[in-house]
Amino acid sequence: MIEIEIDQCSGFCFGVVNAIESAERELRKGENLYCLGDLVHNSLEMERLKKLGLQTVDHEGFSGLEGETVLLRAHGEPPSTYDIAKRQRIKIVDATCPVVLKLQQRIYNCYREIKDSDTQLVIYGKKGHAEVNGLVGQTEGTAIVIERPEDLVKLDFFREIMLFSQTTKPLDGFWEIVGEIKARMKKGARFLYFDTICRQVANRLPKIKDFASGHDRVYFVAGQKSSNGKMLFEECKKSNPNITFISESSEITEPLPPGVRKVGVCGATSTPKWLMEEVASRIRELNM
Repeated sequence: MIEIEIDQCSGFCFGVVNAIESAERELRKGENLYCLGDLVHNSLEMERLKKLGLQTVDHEGFSGLEGETVLLRAHGEPPSTYDIAKRQRIKIVDATCPVVLKLQQRIYNCYREIKDSDTQLVIYGKKGHAEVNGLVGQTEGTAIVIERPEDLVKLDFFREIMLFSQTTKPLDGFWEIVGEIKARMKKGARFLYFDTICRQVANRLPKIKDFASGHDRVYFVAGQKSSNGKMLFEECKKSNPNITFISESSEITEPLPPGVRKVGVCGATSTPKWLMEEVASRIRELNM
């Protein structure tokens, strides 16, 4: 008998839950609702919301709207988005994650204090990511984005540096960057750093690695666009090489090999619970 377990720590974080609930609440009013970018990096969940009436628009399309209602997803947006909304009489339903909103305000306040100084404001994050775009926007586009140690060549270690982090980056990566900057700072230059990583996301990593190691075979469920999903999958793979990345249950086409007794199903912060349950049902169906 095969035992199938769904990781109870996987699935939407509270920021994504709040954004989806906001969308569903607005859609029940029966009026047009646009979302600026994909509400969640999961194509099946986006299809479900589309059937309820949610329309997705990019930034170019957003600029062309007038008098419509637009939901801002959990990642947050730069000030320029709000300026466009005001100019175009767009009603904003702001579903920015409270953790991201607090970080935006913190970076904005910091920038106001240092903008006329020689200080470099640095963000450890993925260049081009929606959250990072929103954070950089708080600095009038002047913040320096660092993704990996190789990017540190962008910095001047003779000048003061203030470092923040995208909320969903891994803690070990943040501390690696901190260590590298410390080692390169020149005498007399000050380095201040702030751990602004969301603990709901950060604490998920050790838990999901433990979950993966406790099973003979693991299916990791996430959308192809999910950077969080790709990161968590690679970390789970270190704990258990017998893991497969899938985006939907139909990708499972064959029964499990002989000897597999314990199967785990887990996923990213953008993976809905209903999809992981669907994957578990598919595994049962093929291994009856």
